[in-house]
Amino acid sequence: MGKLGVPPPPKIWVFALAAAPLALLIAGAFGVAGQSLGPNPIRELTHVTGKTALNLVMITLMVSPARALTGDPRWLRIRRMLGLWTFAYAALHLIIYIVLELDLDLRDLGRELVKRPFIWVGATALLGLLPLAVTSTDRWMRRLGRRWQTLHWLVYPVAVLAVWHYWWQVKADLREPLLYASVLAALLAWRVWRRWQAHLARGTSVN
Repeated sequence: MGKLGVPPPPKIWVFALAAAPLALLIAGAFGVAGQSLGPNPIRELTHVTGKTALNLVMITLMVSPARALTGDPRWLRIRRMLGLWTFAYAALHLIIYIVLELDLDLRDLGRELVKRPFIWVGATALLGLLPLAVTSTDRWMRRLGRRWQTLHWLVYPVAVLAVWHYWWQVKADLREPLLYASVLAALLAWRVWRRWQAHLARGTSVN
């Protein structure tokens, strides 16, 4: 099958698109250009930052299939930026929840953790993103060598936890969480298939 001649978007476009939800939230907070956060601003801030983090981690996982389908290695250049934006939105999501929703009340946080265990799942996903963000520089790539790739496989369980976090907190309509779960399952299945193909190719070359 031939490669698709679809180049990756320029980094400045990726940056602008990733920053757009945050810019709209800031505009809404200050009432700029007619923007508003609605009747429950804190809930809107929490929802948008969390949803954007989930969207970005899914898009990050789509980079490798895009690179394979197009045969253009330049797709990998935008993956780091997407990963850092994912971490930024996930961290902001938790900070907004603790600072604005709970007013830094640790006792209230303890009650929430017992009542809403999906918070543990989301926090674990954020902890998984932390080492990925810290080691995303070229210096860390050189320092870790092959271990860098092994460490960054953490993105897969992080994505699973992120979808689980979203699924668990939805009360009634599960169609959207099911869509995310289906896309994630397809992306993970594609990776398993690629590794199996590579394994067969190595076995053929040895024989």
